[in-house]
Amino acid sequence: MVRTQVQLTPEQAVAVKRLAADRGVSIAEIIRQSIDAYVRTGGNPSPADLRRRALLSAGSLRGGPTDLARRHDDYAGEAFEQ
Repeated sequence: MVRTQVQLTPEQAVAVKRLAADRGVSIAEIIRQSIDAYVRTGGNPSPADLRRRALLSAGSLRGGPTDLARRHDDYAGEAFEQ
C-alpha cells in the first residue's frame, strides 16, 4: 500500500466516519472502495447504478405539498412568477 494524505471537508469526514462505523471497516477502506468505484466507472455511474440510486431515494423526501402530482403546473407557475 502507498500511504497518502487526503483533506476532507468536515461534512465528508463525518459521513465517511459514519459509513465506516456502519460497515465495520476502517475509514481508509471506505476511501479505497470509493476510489475503486470511481475509477471503474470513469467517474460516470452506470445506468443500472443511477436507477438503483433513484429507487433508494424514492419516497425519502418529507414535507412540501401533498397534492404536487395533481397541481404541479400551478406550483411551477407560482415558482416562475417570483
